[in-house]
Amino acid sequence: MTTPLAVGRQIRHLRTAAGLTLEHLGAQVGAAPSQLSLIENGKREPRLGLLQAIAQALGVEVAALLSAEPPSRRDELEIALAEAQRGPLYRELRLPEVRTSRKLPLEVLEALVGLHGELARRASEASATPEEARRANTRLRNEMRAVDNHLPDVERAAAEVLEPVGYRGGPLTHRMVEAIVERLGFTLHHARDLPSSARSVTDLENRRIYLPPASIPGGHGLRSLALQAVAHRVLGHAQPATYLDFLRQRLEITYFAAACLMPERTAVELLSEAKKNRDLAIEDFRDAFGVTHESAAHRFTNLATSHLGIRCHFARVTRDGTLLKGYENDGVAFPQDVTGAIEGQTVCRHWTSRAVFDVDDLVGEFHCYTDTVTGTYWCSAQTGSGTDGDFSITIGVPYVESRWFRGRETTNRSVSRCPDPTCCKQPDPRLARRWSDAAWPSAKVHTHIFGALPSGRFPGVDDAEVYAFLDAHAPRTPPPERAPQSAP
Repeated sequence: MTTPLAVGRQIRHLRTAAGLTLEHLGAQVGAAPSQLSLIENGKREPRLGLLQAIAQALGVEVAALLSAEPPSRRDELEIALAEAQRGPLYRELRLPEVRTSRKLPLEVLEALVGLHGELARRASEASATPEEARRANTRLRNEMRAVDNHLPDVERAAAEVLEPVGYRGGPLTHRMVEAIVERLGFTLHHARDLPSSARSVTDLENRRIYLPPASIPGGHGLRSLALQAVAHRVLGHAQPATYLDFLRQRLEITYFAAACLMPERTAVELLSEAKKNRDLAIEDFRDAFGVTHESAAHRFTNLATSHLGIRCHFARVTRDGTLLKGYENDGVAFPQDVTGAIEGQTVCRHWTSRAVFDVDDLVGEFHCYTDTVTGTYWCSAQTGSGTDGDFSITIGVPYVESRWFRGRETTNRSVSRCPDPTCCKQPDPRLARRWSDAAWPSAKVHTHIFGALPSGRFPGVDDAEVYAFLDAHAPRTPPPERAPQSAP
């Protein structure tokens, strides 16, 4: 995917080759030289209309400006250095940014890019996670971001199975789901002894789909499970050859089920009307189709950008801050490891996804504005409980988009400085001095397949949380002098 900086460098290369200054080009396309300078330096993404005007002024097709191939070796290095310095690995080092200019020698650029590459390689080798799964999941998330989380082919497939069963709006009934399954040549059966590792089982020989006797708490309902089971047949899936194939198929069947339960045409009509009235709310969307809050929130991301022009992000986060699922195309900075994976990472304590757990007697959705390193976001969160414990579901949008949503008038406000470790990851220095040698916590086993154990004095343990807990419960008398002792 072409980055804004790569586009900017293509524009600068073609502009200088044409002998045009920023002032000359700006006069031709109706843009200020300062705006063009921001675009050329990758700090602003040009709108399509301006991009077309620039291409016409430079005598090239728009595709030439979007070329992924850097115009020169120097541009390639400058782009690579800029991207590396924006990555989580470099930000965690808290080192100053090296600004690129024509005065910076080429050999220095080569050395800096080489050092970043080696740093990333060594960090990747040290990552104690299933590498294939993490990289495949990251690649799939990037693919979905590139298409704004919208899959037209799957939308059409869902519309085609709905038409014969007489769906006209509102919640899709269980009887209609059964009719869809029957038209595809299958029957539904509920089994109490379903394997614990399976959400459903399909008997292809006898054309039977086995489901659990009840919905999964905090997860998929029976309608969704049935639709996911037949989705493999509708979408023509073959046995996955790679882990990436498996993940892509799982994404597509989940998308298909959501597109059946919240059909595109009906959903867009409802959301468009709510946007016109500046009254968008996930809880209304959820109730209109009789689905879970998570399903409604995730479905909103499929339609928000492609049909409403709203960029957004989605997160499912556990009470301890572990990010289980995430999607964004609005620039929010999800925490990630060196492979780009976000699943299993810990989100900032000051994000709405975690702050919502501190709200007593929550009725409806919790709304909050959060100032972050990438901008201010308005977020709406709701909590739930599943087989793995409590979790929150959050939909967030950039500040400018909050005007379309109910709850925009909230006075709740927070500030997040993450990935700066002093924001919430490091314990209070006073508490660290008091407890660092007096604490011996026992960590919970970290079971998420995508996540590495958080680092600290004890792997898997949040030092800041442990020290604060000990301090709150400790007797208010000076601790006795202790002789050094070995670990038990």
